[in-house]
Amino acid sequence: MADTFDVVVIGSGPGGYVAAIRAAQLGLKVACIEKSATLGGTCLNVGCIPSKALLHASELYHLAQSGLPSFGVKVTGVSLDLPAMMAHKTKTVTANTKGIEFLFKKNKVTPIHGAARFTSPTSLEVALNAGGTQTVTASAFIIATGSEVAGLPGVTVDEKRVVSSTGALELSAVPKHLIVIGGGVIGLEMGSVWRRLGAQVTVIEYLDRITPGMDGEVAKAFQRVLAKQGFEFHLSTKVVGVKSDAKGVSVEIEPAAGGDRSRIEGDIVLMAIGRKPHTQGLGLDVAGVALDSRGRIETDAHFRTNVPGIFAIGDVIAGAMLAHKAEDEGVAVAEILVGQAGHVNHDTIPGVVYTNPEVASVGKTEEELKAAGIAFAVGKFPFSANGRAKAMLETEGFVKILADATTDRVLGVHIIGPGAGTLIAEAVLAMEFGASAEDIARTCHAHPTLNEVMKEAALAVDKRPIHI
Repeated sequence: MADTFDVVVIGSGPGGYVAAIRAAQLGLKVACIEKSATLGGTCLNVGCIPSKALLHASELYHLAQSGLPSFGVKVTGVSLDLPAMMAHKTKTVTANTKGIEFLFKKNKVTPIHGAARFTSPTSLEVALNAGGTQTVTASAFIIATGSEVAGLPGVTVDEKRVVSSTGALELSAVPKHLIVIGGGVIGLEMGSVWRRLGAQVTVIEYLDRITPGMDGEVAKAFQRVLAKQGFEFHLSTKVVGVKSDAKGVSVEIEPAAGGDRSRIEGDIVLMAIGRKPHTQGLGLDVAGVALDSRGRIETDAHFRTNVPGIFAIGDVIAGAMLAHKAEDEGVAVAEILVGQAGHVNHDTIPGVVYTNPEVASVGKTEEELKAAGIAFAVGKFPFSANGRAKAMLETEGFVKILADATTDRVLGVHIIGPGAGTLIAEAVLAMEFGASAEDIARTCHAHPTLNEVMKEAALAVDKRPIHI
């Protein structure tokens, strides 16, 4: 006999577990299938949460080691206890995954631990982790299986010498030389952790810039900051192959445009060229679900696949591979299933790099606006002119606002500086409500706060900042 539900969610990452909880709140009978032993997916177990735990802990270590005397705080004998730092990370992960278990019980979501595979458009077979199989049927399915590490020809990830982001979270010792393949968010965040803890960090990027897709001016400022922190960059560089042995690793490189090859020697390589949708082994062909040319599940504006009753969200569909994007999509699908107008505005999804300083953005970049032929005005204001930032000794960076030259409507906001990931929320809210730069400029901001930089940047759109 099959277990029957109104909705079955495949995957318990941020998109999946949020979709399951919201559907249950709306009165549906819900099951969530997860192949791992713990709930939460990549984000909570080996992604967002553990990396932020290590980022924060490594910032504190670096501050205690070299930053506190500037505040009149003298410390001696600062040393690294890496096992304790890793224990903090593990405790943080456990607390979050246990939290989802609690929320599932509270909302009467049925968790099923095993690997799901479609046997028809209306049924799944689950190979249970505990052994045996379970057949599950439902009126609707939500595929939320997330993404996995993208590979590179000539590079084999063994999670020992050549690691993915997962392995980079589990190193038992600080590498002497960490070589990061890929100049994107994941590589720079994990590189920051190990750089603060004492590693030499070299970043190899195929393109001529780091963080592709980020506003160009911000990306250049970001690279300068990281270089001052000790990062070494090889841009426009192709990785030909990686060799590893008991002594270390050797990365063979050549110019992206072609040319003489050379080698970089280190002891750990982090493969961080991006992620790809996880759609293998789900029996999508049996269900008849169509994929696009990049292996993503094709959906319409309402997250429906070509098969009635099957939806998809998060990293397996087009768009930014971000946990909060998946969460909003999960809520939208759950509401669509009960006849509500679930919707996600993909133009106002923020992105954040949790380095120090942080980098955050929402909306269009300057390059995108120029390419689209949209006339715009720019307002910038530096943290170096902000009283709170000066008091914190965190004056690196700026806020940049892009507004329509005719209507003054905010089209994009880009921040590099202290607390950028928090500050960007104001910009997201403003854009969601169609605010103008003038609206932000005339909104009272508490003093002294970092948020005042946002107000001053808005004033700068009209060329009238007060404090510079």
